[in-house]
Amino acid sequence: MARDTTDETPIETRDALVAWIAGGETEPDDFRIGTEHEKFGFLRDTLKPAPYEGPSGIAQLLRGMEALLGWEPIMDGEAIIGLVDPIGGGAISLEPGGQFELSGAPLETLHQTCREANAHLAQVRQIAEPLGLGFLGVGVAPTWALAEMPQMPKQRYEIMTNYMPKVGTRGLDMMYRTATIQVNLDYSSEADMVKKMRVGLALQPIATALFANSPFLEGKPNGYLSYRSEIWRDTDADRTGMLPFAFDDGFSYEAYVEWCLDVPMYFVKRGGSYIDATGYTFRTFMEGKLPMLPGERPTMGDWTNHLSTIFPEVRLKRFIEMRGADGGPWRRICAVPALWVGLLYDSGVLDQAWDLVKEWSAEERQAVRDAVPRDGLKASVAGRPVIEVAREVVALAREGLRRRARTNSSDSDETQYLAPAEEVLAAGRTMAERMLDQYHGPWGGDLDRLFAEYAF
Repeated sequence: MARDTTDETPIETRDALVAWIAGGETEPDDFRIGTEHEKFGFLRDTLKPAPYEGPSGIAQLLRGMEALLGWEPIMDGEAIIGLVDPIGGGAISLEPGGQFELSGAPLETLHQTCREANAHLAQVRQIAEPLGLGFLGVGVAPTWALAEMPQMPKQRYEIMTNYMPKVGTRGLDMMYRTATIQVNLDYSSEADMVKKMRVGLALQPIATALFANSPFLEGKPNGYLSYRSEIWRDTDADRTGMLPFAFDDGFSYEAYVEWCLDVPMYFVKRGGSYIDATGYTFRTFMEGKLPMLPGERPTMGDWTNHLSTIFPEVRLKRFIEMRGADGGPWRRICAVPALWVGLLYDSGVLDQAWDLVKEWSAEERQAVRDAVPRDGLKASVAGRPVIEVAREVVALAREGLRRRARTNSSDSDETQYLAPAEEVLAAGRTMAERMLDQYHGPWGGDLDRLFAEYAF
């Protein structure tokens, strides 16, 4: 999330929270695509993580981007922590370890999404190169210890850093050493939301396998293809996972709100200050029983901030977020939204995708979620190899994009953006496995070569 909100509209009832999510309903002709992609900044001379301060720091990069783009700075106290485009709606933000994120504007086509990503990366390179900075698109920082990671000056991250070790063993790794590509998509009705949530949740492990790209940690293979996905398995069970209740009869906006009300909070923002509210649920806040704000009840800003601290594999706000893919190199940034737009934005293809997964049990969905971090396309689900399911899924996505028939100036449609996924399936090997082949082969175990060959 680029910027925590301060919407002071009082929340009168739980129904207001349900209505807020329902307010995200969008006519299909107005569906948009929002793509978020994170990347690790590093010092080119030492290959160490980019610090926040200093002549080659992230703050300098942000100031340079501010001057180049004319975007408005986002501040946390005296520290610049991001930029927002006041016209287009995009934003640049920082994850806890300095991961540099573009939260893309809501766009109509994948052609626009790719142009946005290409422009952003070119702009970042223009400012970063004179600073001696490079960027790497992978799912997990491949060579840096947790203690080496810088800490961005955001108050919410201080609260999270203190809380994470209390609720899981890998929460700090999630915060400081992972990066992802996420896709935000619209829904037209409650029924449309339900189907998209269910298809998205069931197929998220397939996307994780297709885009697995985090096989290294602290300078050596970590035993996984998507270690980023493995990290999420023990981050914080209260706010993560596959949401089995989304497959229950009667799943609705209200059911999702009820779950969110019982997820422990991280903070309440008042003015420029963040008040630690860890361990207390939003339901407690609704009842006016937060000890740190006695008698006070939440606002809509508090609600939207709370939703931004909930991290299931697919997240519902006023849009639906697909959260299962590792960060990746330049051309993969467009492949992740291509997969999900193709699957979810044509109603016929969405129905076919639901037919593919609707008989999977909660246990089968969880089993493939647990298996793909290590096994990738070699895992299985409901008795079928994941690679076989992935071929069917990507074919469906291709058909959905073909039916959309959104062409660019060269009269090419959006199916071209599935090429990286189709290449993985043709080879039967993920990018993580290709990197491991290089590590054990021509790189001779030297991960400096990864920076040389895969940096943006």
